[in-house]
Amino acid sequence: MEKKDVVTVQSVDRALNIINILKEHPKGLGVTEISHRLDVSKSTVHRLLSSLLLQGFVKQEIENERYQLGLKLIELGEVVSSHLNIRKTAAPYLNQLAETTGETVHLVMMDQLEIVYIDKTESEATIRMFSRIGKRAPMHCTGVGKAILAFLPEEKIEEVLTERPMMKFTENTITDQKEMKKHLQEIRNRGVAFDLEEHEEGIQCAAAPLFNYHGDVVGGISVAGPIMRVDEEKLKYLSVEVLRVSREISSLLGSPNS
Repeated sequence: MEKKDVVTVQSVDRALNIINILKEHPKGLGVTEISHRLDVSKSTVHRLLSSLLLQGFVKQEIENERYQLGLKLIELGEVVSSHLNIRKTAAPYLNQLAETTGETVHLVMMDQLEIVYIDKTESEATIRMFSRIGKRAPMHCTGVGKAILAFLPEEKIEEVLTERPMMKFTENTITDQKEMKKHLQEIRNRGVAFDLEEHEEGIQCAAAPLFNYHGDVVGGISVAGPIMRVDEEKLKYLSVEVLRVSREISSLLGSPNS
């Protein structure tokens, strides 16, 4: 439906505009200030604020009589967040990414200081990597594990690196904590992580994190394939594509930074 075909209710529009205005002013605004921004009379603003106040969408500070956003919006935000199914949201984007790149795409979440593969779209190529939904893997040696790990709070990173042994799987596996922390900073800088035969010999991948409406990392996606196809040039291409798609999915999850 085009905007010109939409019939709106003026009072509802104005009430929602007040919420949007207050969103940009965390210290609050008075009736006169809101009136100027809405370009409507103070009496109208006062009536709208009274309704919003009654429903808990705004609150009023006693000492300065300024209005701020109310706790009801937090409640609604939590409800919306709980309804966002990351697997359902990501599915069409995983399919698109697999079709575009010709390689296997994974959706992963963190659980008990490890990663768990919760969905995948298989490559149609004859030679492909082995993986399965439900499989667990370490964070320090997988591209998507490192993509998630890099954006966790510092104390959580410390917990993962301390509580989970950094086992050596191949000659390329990073097993030193100091080196890993430097590596994670590089991932944060570019937004993409790589697995350069660090978990399995002959397999390379590019991965990126997924963020929710709080800006917290909630998962990651990766594109992986055999080194005979995923050379240095294709890896650069995969990194661009996986970052693009991760931002699209994060946006649907409400990420403020996408």
